[in-house]
Amino acid sequence: MAYAKLGRDSAGRKALFRDLTTDLIINERIETTEAKAKELRSIVEKMITLGKRGDLHARRQAAAFVRREVADTETKQDAIQKLFADIAPRYEERQGGYTRILKIGPRRGDGAPMVYIELV
Repeated sequence: MAYAKLGRDSAGRKALFRDLTTDLIINERIETTEAKAKELRSIVEKMITLGKRGDLHARRQAAAFVRREVADTETKQDAIQKLFADIAPRYEERQGGYTRILKIGPRRGDGAPMVYIELV
């Protein structure tokens, strides 16, 4: 399967997407580059699908991916709780397509295309 390397090794890329996934679940809208948003979309949709399943195994799979903050252990619980209690029931009737990417123009420093990725 093809994917964007984003100038990182595999561990750095996994850490980046764990952080972005956690932030998107908590905030429901984040600003990032277009390439990162396109890769993040498939990961977040898989997390929401786990939330829709709602069983213990799905909860543990999601908890294994969502970032656990060192100083703030409530963040992980908040993200998992929000995913399973608030976000997943919202998309019960929807068969995919849980995210939206909105272009907002180039970044000032290097001209990278910036977007908002949000939950629909």
